[in-house]
Amino acid sequence: MATSLRLLVLNIIIIITSVSTCSCKNTPSSLLLPLKTKFIPSGSLPKPPNKLSFHHNVSLTVSLTVGSPPQQVTMVLDTGSELSWLHCKKTPNRPLTFNPLSSVSYTPIPCSSPTCRIRTRDFTSPVSCDPKKLCHATLSYADASSVEGNLAADTFRVGSLDQPRTVFGCMDTYSSSNPEDSKTTGLMGMNRGTLSFVTQMGFPKFSYCISGRDASGILLFGEAKFSWLQPLNYTPLVQMSTPLPYYNRVAYTVQLEGMKVAGRVLPLPKSVYVPDHTGAGQTMVDSGTQFTFLLGPVYTALKMEYLRQTKGVLRVYEDPNFVFQGAMDLCYRVESSRKIIPVLPTVSFMFRGVEMSVSGERLLYRVPGMRVGNDEIHCLTFGNSELLGMEAYIIGHHHQQNLWMEFDLEKSRVGLAEVRCDLASQRLGLNV
Repeated sequence: MATSLRLLVLNIIIIITSVSTCSCKNTPSSLLLPLKTKFIPSGSLPKPPNKLSFHHNVSLTVSLTVGSPPQQVTMVLDTGSELSWLHCKKTPNRPLTFNPLSSVSYTPIPCSSPTCRIRTRDFTSPVSCDPKKLCHATLSYADASSVEGNLAADTFRVGSLDQPRTVFGCMDTYSSSNPEDSKTTGLMGMNRGTLSFVTQMGFPKFSYCISGRDASGILLFGEAKFSWLQPLNYTPLVQMSTPLPYYNRVAYTVQLEGMKVAGRVLPLPKSVYVPDHTGAGQTMVDSGTQFTFLLGPVYTALKMEYLRQTKGVLRVYEDPNFVFQGAMDLCYRVESSRKIIPVLPTVSFMFRGVEMSVSGERLLYRVPGMRVGNDEIHCLTFGNSELLGMEAYIIGHHHQQNLWMEFDLEKSRVGLAEVRCDLASQRLGLNV
């Protein structure tokens, strides 16, 4: 979860196909969500019937219904979190909430239940028992926001698919300095934990594809069987059976082995990319974070190499007091009259078994509303995670644009393939 910068909304139509081969009952083999973006005024999210709202600014969000009768909610899609949760207490600054008293299918979870005692073992903070003997959870995030409330179960409806007794957090206390957070009702946890939304739905894998061109794309639960999709290259998920204080065992953790700038490998030992004895230094693929963050030594090496290769191509914005989003301090001055950014060096992640390249528009991000003279400020879309107090490498969704990203829980791997995500929606004939 990070600071919001812009609001984009994508409409999703759901198509359910064939009968599931998994052991879970009434789960289709795939659930396809084609997306289409349109810009709308802040705070006016559309709520058309039989559609899901999907927008990405710093986060990806999806709209669906919860409860009986159904209530419309909007949730951040977060592969870096386990527990899904909804705001259940309306305040003047938070109009979007779920009202549990209005749902006849809402069921609080007692702290004596196995769900509370066993299935919460991977939460970052232990659950507790409130005065009513209900299971109580407190969740904290890297952007310093936190949320607190009780675990419960209710029916979640994604399109025409009903998922009864889905466990989530019904939260009544929330702390955040981000005003954009008031535009969502909660968060949808999508990691590998037993209480994540994808695990409870029973799908063995899911994929998404986000376009950087027009922000259209696809979200798919289940198998991707498209003739136009080239074979995916996979990197295994890192397995860690021993609990470590700074290691998230249910995140989508992959092994980063190096980085390149225009084909030149950063001169660093592989050991800098390996988690230490405390678990600090894991590499997570996270849809809940917009940009990519690297540990200090790697970020510094990348910054220096990028400065070297862009010397004479772009003018550096030399203000030692300016750090974009608190972690990005390599920024450039670009004339506002300039229509095209020059060709920039490609940055590549070297994962075990696969490389992932960042090029073109994904390399720089224009700081909204900031000008110095006649120049706009554009910053490199990599930040120093240590400046944010994070001891991890985080691959954000900005660098996952125009890639088919598959999260395979069954085979413990992440797959990717380059694809024009805007054209993928067109090929499926599902533009809205």
